[in-house]
Amino acid sequence: MSAESPGARERISRWRQSFRMWRWQRPFWAGLLTLLGGIPIIYIPYADPSLDQLSFRLATTTGSGSLIIGVLLIVLGLTMWFQPHSRVFAGVAAILLGLVSLVVSNLGGFFVGFLLTLVGGAMGLSWVPVKEGRSPAGGTAGPDTYPGPDPAPAGAENGQNGGHRDT
Repeated sequence: MSAESPGARERISRWRQSFRMWRWQRPFWAGLLTLLGGIPIIYIPYADPSLDQLSFRLATTTGSGSLIIGVLLIVLGLTMWFQPHSRVFAGVAAILLGLVSLVVSNLGGFFVGFLLTLVGGAMGLSWVPVKEGRSPAGGTAGPDTYPGPDPAPAGAENGQNGGHRDT
């Protein structure tokens, strides 16, 4: 390996930077929480836990309903990732499916899936894309990318305000 060839550390650094830029361009955490909220909603009704010789049955009469809700939540989480322009629809649908899962799927996966879904849907609703010219960290990309406050109207510095009197 020569000193000029890119090493594993540089490739990993480049991959991390590209993943970070991808993540900043979409509601990543909203999609992840929504996706993770669907997993306990699917799993718990089909789980068959046992305690020594005692077997518990958590299945409900609407086991297929919890499967459908969980799969839809996973799809909505992926939608937030790969189609960020539809984040409002996905957020509202995730919140509504989380509320429905309380009744259909063992209290929304014993409140774990329900809470993850509500937080993920709310984050999807509130996410706003980064404006052009602004860096995702909150700073400006250059001096001319973000104009300052509006300039004062003409004559304001001399006390001339168009004949109006301030009281």
